[in-house]
Amino acid sequence: MNNQQFILFLFIIFCSACQTKNGSQNLDTWQPKQLTLETPWTHLVTPQNVHAEYPRPQMKRTNWINLNGLWDYAILPKFQTKMDTAQGQILVPFPIESSLSGVKKSVGIQEQIVYQREISIPKDWVNQRVLLHFEASDWETTVLIDGQSIGTHQGGYDPFSFDLSDHIQAGETKELKVAVWDPSDLGHFNPRGKQVSNPSGIYYTPSSGIWQTVWLEPVPMTYIESLKIETNIDESTVSISTKTQNGNNDQLVSIEFKDQNGKLNLGKGSINQPITIKVNDPKLWSPKDPFLYDLTVKIHEKGETIDEVKSYFGMRKVDLQKDDRGFTRIFFNNKFLFQNGPLDQGFWPDGLYTAPTDEALRYDIEVTKKLGFNMLRKHVKIESRRFYYWCDKLGILVWQDMPNTNGNVNVGAPDLTPSSQHIQNFEQELTQMITTHYNHPSIIMWVPFNEGWGQHRSAGITDFVKKLDPTRLVNLASGWEDRGTGDIFDIHNYPAPNMPPPEENRAVVLGEFGGLGYPVENHMWTQLNWGYRKFENLQEMTVEYENYYSQVWSFADNGLSAAVYTQTTDIETETNGLMTYDRKVIKMNEKVVHAINTRNYLTTPTILPYEKHFHEPLAISIRQAANHPIYYTLDGSIPNQNSTLYDGVFSIEKSSHLQAISISKDGKQSQISGRKFQKFNQKRPNYQFEYSRKYTAGGDFALIDGKYGTQIFSDGKWQGFEANPLSIIFEKKEDQEINSIEIGFIQSQYAWIFFPVKVIVSISNDGKFFTEIGQKDFELFSDTETKIERVKFDINRKETYKYIGVNAVNISKVPDWHPGAGNRAWLFVDEISIK
Repeated sequence: MNNQQFILFLFIIFCSACQTKNGSQNLDTWQPKQLTLETPWTHLVTPQNVHAEYPRPQMKRTNWINLNGLWDYAILPKFQTKMDTAQGQILVPFPIESSLSGVKKSVGIQEQIVYQREISIPKDWVNQRVLLHFEASDWETTVLIDGQSIGTHQGGYDPFSFDLSDHIQAGETKELKVAVWDPSDLGHFNPRGKQVSNPSGIYYTPSSGIWQTVWLEPVPMTYIESLKIETNIDESTVSISTKTQNGNNDQLVSIEFKDQNGKLNLGKGSINQPITIKVNDPKLWSPKDPFLYDLTVKIHEKGETIDEVKSYFGMRKVDLQKDDRGFTRIFFNNKFLFQNGPLDQGFWPDGLYTAPTDEALRYDIEVTKKLGFNMLRKHVKIESRRFYYWCDKLGILVWQDMPNTNGNVNVGAPDLTPSSQHIQNFEQELTQMITTHYNHPSIIMWVPFNEGWGQHRSAGITDFVKKLDPTRLVNLASGWEDRGTGDIFDIHNYPAPNMPPPEENRAVVLGEFGGLGYPVENHMWTQLNWGYRKFENLQEMTVEYENYYSQVWSFADNGLSAAVYTQTTDIETETNGLMTYDRKVIKMNEKVVHAINTRNYLTTPTILPYEKHFHEPLAISIRQAANHPIYYTLDGSIPNQNSTLYDGVFSIEKSSHLQAISISKDGKQSQISGRKFQKFNQKRPNYQFEYSRKYTAGGDFALIDGKYGTQIFSDGKWQGFEANPLSIIFEKKEDQEINSIEIGFIQSQYAWIFFPVKVIVSISNDGKFFTEIGQKDFELFSDTETKIERVKFDINRKETYKYIGVNAVNISKVPDWHPGAGNRAWLFVDEISIK
């Protein structure tokens, strides 16, 4: 080769490296776009290996081509598919809004995403049909080959396919174009879950376009399109129906699987007809032992096998039965199994709806199991079929939500009356959710509606689901608007748990509770975050988690069948996950949480009083529900059996950090409870009764001096509100003319007590709609002198009123100029007089 030829060769190589066809020019330079949080798997994602696993584990064939990787893309006006120039490349199958897509752009309601690449059909696929599969694409997807439309699919969560056989032949290469329009929450008819165009609070960033694997598959002229597997543990049978395309009566279906002893089970029958086989000594599938039978299904014609797929099934049963106390319960494999699991929303900081890798998808399930849960509720999202494969394989029960559409049913209001298009789209995707996931033994319950979101035709939807799948339970409405239909009565209660009253014909469950928040520095989506209750240390959070589950177990003894804790991970601005959003931190101690979730723990000692500040010697008592020995320290060190044994109430005279643990005779240990008690030289106002968070939540009725609904409080006692606003409603026995209301506040900076920022007083006749009659703004004093200020509101009205509302807005944190800066501030109120 001479120099000129060598230069030409280098030029050709260079041009090849810059080639835009088939998404190849950036294989080595691709990287995530504007990554906010990195998961442990983010760095493993490359265009060459992105989601390379076979995407349909319950119906596997050996021959297929993965189309995941870099595609050309453009964001174009809706209905325009001509891409004159690519705007860049996108890594399929990550949503365009995600970092891992390499794009991270929003798409407007009048725009669509157009994907483009070349596809080549191998020569050895001759005389076979070619199927193009999408595991999911949100929401309306149109496919074109060389500019010719092949078809359109509507639906954001279900797998779908197009037959390309009449448009491309073996050995050919053609242009594949995919156009996707996603109205997200701006449409009024498409299921979209928690995706919103303006994310905040409990609603998150959209995941538009292709968000699961795209792949090609060759099949024979007559091929197996789907399987339907039904097991019956009472009769020890499995029934398998094979839906085929282009079949005829001369063809037969054969089925084979091995039992737990290695014995081969065989069955034969006609295509498109159920074939029932006896399962000798069946081994049941359960979370403790998720045994799966490997299954092979073949189509035969004239003694030859023309199609073959590999699958699996699990023998299990779920229904309602009465327990020995007469409670209607959820039974699993003919036994009551209390179901306990997290609310699992399936969002990722790098891939949004799409997990970065299959290992990441599996990890969430593994952690759920590791923490002692036996169930998860997949919340208003449908995952890839590989997710449910891992649930089957690892052994976790699944409550599967249907993604919600727009519109909310207010408390006490009737069902929505959506358009016929809305109903049609909802029922179409609901049908697809059930039929495409029917064979997964892990899924035991369908949940059509959550908290009234998009709730319509309640009785009709219940019947609709039951007809599609009579083998599973139907939880029509998780939370809020129960219509008395279905198998389940489900309530939500935040943050502490609760339970509905037991029913004769339905099981009762707690569909959501908890939401204990703990932000972990350097593992947050944003510094602006929230939880249903936020904690500043994990010890307090874990003890409260145990307190909540102590209540759950009490409810379980009295008729509750299941509980769902919020939630698996932090998500965007929410920091109430068991794990951080990036999955790098499991917040609470895994062994402790596992013990709590499996009801295998000693109750943590309770330290009294709740008051943490004192002037005179303070009496301390420590309690433990089961009366096991309690050991404690006062210097903050970890207590053990060599520490001081608690034998009754004792007093402290100086600031102390008390730590207490309960240890049983067999060495089993509780969590450690702790409280820091701080002595002040200046006497601090005392509570009339022990401080309880029950009375701190803004908007709740408040207790002042242990009295409720009385008119005058003037005995010199004070009630404190820590890092929470004060909100009180006084209810008169009858409508009365009210002339004035007077309220006393204290500021004592030694004790981190501050005047409120603002006090607002209002009046009402019905207790619902209040009219403001006055407000007062306060200044924060920068000296340490204790001050008491009384503020009086005159009511210059002659009407009579029954309700008076008092709201005092406080500062949640001690100001920066104060020595206690950053600590939680207190608001103290007393002597509320109504005349």
